[in-house]
Amino acid sequence: MKLPYRATTASGERIDVEFPLHAETGSAIRVEQMLSALLATLDRDIGASGETSNGDVLQAVSMTLAIRAAMIHAPKRLTDQLARDLVTAALAALDDAERHTPLSGRA
Repeated sequence: MKLPYRATTASGERIDVEFPLHAETGSAIRVEQMLSALLATLDRDIGASGETSNGDVLQAVSMTLAIRAAMIHAPKRLTDQLARDLVTAALAALDDAERHTPLSGRA
């Protein structure tokens, strides 16, 4: 099963991607809702605090994933591997994503 998703950057670029969902996904709708909420929260925070490096954003998101994985009551090696597998699959999905850059300039 795949989750089609459209993200729009601050510059107006659209990224259309189909994320593969894990076989044990409970609700694709909830996955989409949380993804949208997380991206919106990041955008608001960056907008409010000003200049933030992309590396800092990626570090914070990575650390958040590590903490959430640690909160799961399961063997650490299992949750670590699940997190790795999910990130690998999500990154690979972007290989096939369509990027749409808005036109600029004057006619």
